[in-house]
This record gives sequence, structure tokens and C-alpha cells, in this order.
Amino acid sequence: MDKEELETLLIELREEHRDLDDMTAVLGNPTTANQLQLQRLKRKKLMLKDKIAKIEDKLLPDIIA
Repeated sequence: MDKEELETLLIELREEHRDLDDMTAVLGNPTTANQLQLQRLKRKKLMLKDKIAKIEDKLLPDIIA
């Protein structure tokens, strides 16, 4: 993947992560809690966070101080 493709993917993953964050906040409310669904969303959110970090590492050059 080239830099532009990685940046586009990064934007999409960040948006999806934000959406999942909103969904987990709503499901975290005790009156509407579906624990299994909440656990799945949190797991997916963590996977997205890992993907975002890997892409950011590829986009940012290694700087030796």
C-alpha cells in the first residue's frame, strides 16, 4: 500500500472506532445493557485500535534522537 491508501484506511478505521465508541457508550447504560453485544463491540474496538497503531507506525518515519 502506498502512503495515500494508508492514510485513507486510517481515516476509515478511526471513524469506525469512533462509531463503536458511541455504540459501547449507549450499551454501557445499565437499562439497555446487552453484555454479549457490548463485549463483542469492545473487542472489535480494540482490534481497530491495533490496526490504527500499525498504520500510524508505517506512516510516521522512525526518528532516532
